[in-house]
Amino acid sequence: MTAPDTGSAPPRATPARRRPAWRAQAPVVAVVAAGGGIGAAARYAASLLWPAAPDGFPWATFWVNVAGCAVIGVFLVTVTEIRPAHPLVRPFFGTGVLGGFTTFSTYAVDIQRLTEAGRPATAFAYLAATLLAALTAVALAATATRRLLTRRQR
Repeated sequence: MTAPDTGSAPPRATPARRRPAWRAQAPVVAVVAAGGGIGAAARYAASLLWPAAPDGFPWATFWVNVAGCAVIGVFLVTVTEIRPAHPLVRPFFGTGVLGGFTTFSTYAVDIQRLTEAGRPATAFAYLAATLLAALTAVALAATATRRLLTRRQR
């Protein structure tokens, strides 16, 4: 036997209210922007302190990128393997500060500038040296941080 049809539909489950995507991401965007401003200001200060000659090797940009990569190696090991951080720390410091500090866009412009100045060998050396040094810096810094952590736990 079936229940008589009363003509009304069963009550619907109310969907959970979700915050709009832009509201959920607003804090992340804000901390990335704030960190990016800090990092970019520090990078610009370095370029003012150590300006490169128009056809010379851009040492300030080179060392800023290498140092930033070393710091990201230490930072990521610290926040992923040593001590969890607040969810906004990685976007603020990793993406914002270090993203604004390291400057691979200036790196590309420097390569173009050197090439246009008739220094293709210097441009190629800069291209290769920066990639090699930056990758080496992040790997060495991460390894050193892990070793230091292991010694500290003994």
